Amino acid sequence: MAKEILRPHAEDAFAKEIAVLKELDKDPRPVNWELSPRAVVTYILGGELEDGTNISVKYYGNRRLVELAVATLVTDRALMLVGIPGTAKTWLSEHLSAAISGNSKLLVQGTSGLSEENLRYGWNYARLLAEGPTNKALVPSPVMIAMQEGKVARVEELTRIPSDVQDALITALSEKIIPIPELNAEVQAVAGFNLIATANDRDRGINELSSALRRRFNTVVMPLPASLEEEVTIVKERVAQIGQKMGLPEQAAPIEEIKRLVTIFRELRSGKTEDGRRKIKIPSSTLSTAEAISVVNNGQALATHFGDGVIEAKDIAAGLLGAVVKDVSQDRAAWEEYLEAVVKDRKGWEDIYEASKELL
Repeated sequence: MAKEILRPHAEDAFAKEIAVLKELDKDPRPVNWELSPRAVVTYILGGELEDGTNISVKYYGNRRLVELAVATLVTDRALMLVGIPGTAKTWLSEHLSAAISGNSKLLVQGTSGLSEENLRYGWNYARLLAEGPTNKALVPSPVMIAMQEGKVARVEELTRIPSDVQDALITALSEKIIPIPELNAEVQAVAGFNLIATANDRDRGINELSSALRRRFNTVVMPLPASLEEEVTIVKERVAQIGQKMGLPEQAAPIEEIKRLVTIFRELRSGKTEDGRRKIKIPSSTLSTAEAISVVNNGQALATHFGDGVIEAKDIAAGLLGAVVKDVSQDRAAWEEYLEAVVKDRKGWEDIYEASKELL
């Protein structure tokens, strides 16, 4: 019996779309690119092709922003996607590399304990002791493999990596080589190589990029959704996709509940109600679109397995409290004030007010 993968890689999940785009793509492609830049943008933003094939939307946002990101990867500059958590940095990075290289798996996950070996190369120490430094004993990093094959590498959470380790990328990005002094050799980048990094500019535990490394990137700032309607659409689409994988019925997440949750998140993020009439305390939590998706999916699971199958206020309230109140000393007061000043008097919101108050 075949195992069901919870989250296939983008190039596997959307293989049919990429294949159709590749077949119909008449625009010039950079060396070692699977699709032309124009086709990559179509893959990301969706649309209907000339043969009637519908390409699903992978990213809801400004078209020019996506075009800028793709255009950067045509040049010799690396791409930096910067933004608060939950602004689809990783999501866009994965889909860009899938559409361009057909491979989104050349990934380095940034952590505070990462070493230079993870960005350049390491050694199989058993072979190193037995044979000394040889090509067979060398263990290339995902970045080195991308250079050798002319593909796009990804570095997630670059600012989580210690600053002195980050700088191991400078030579690869500026000179397009990785020296291997132990072998008196070097790896030179093949045409098509580039790198996409994501960086968090808000959470604790992040490290500044050196000016030398920052100069090697073109930076694209990832914004939060511009309007309530856009954010509701994003949450609705992603909830349906994730819920399908979890075996949850789509009708478990009514659009009215999603809109109400997104409204709460947007108001707490901005520090004012949607109509701009009342100011609100801003909690320390980011309250991103990704967190809204998580709250709805959690509500789906509660409603499906412990309720009547349709999300109610009590199902949303349980996840909402955990999303808003990250720092009890600061966020609890902000949440209580919001409930009393905004939610309590809002018509039709009595159920979410009562359910939320019960949890405090």
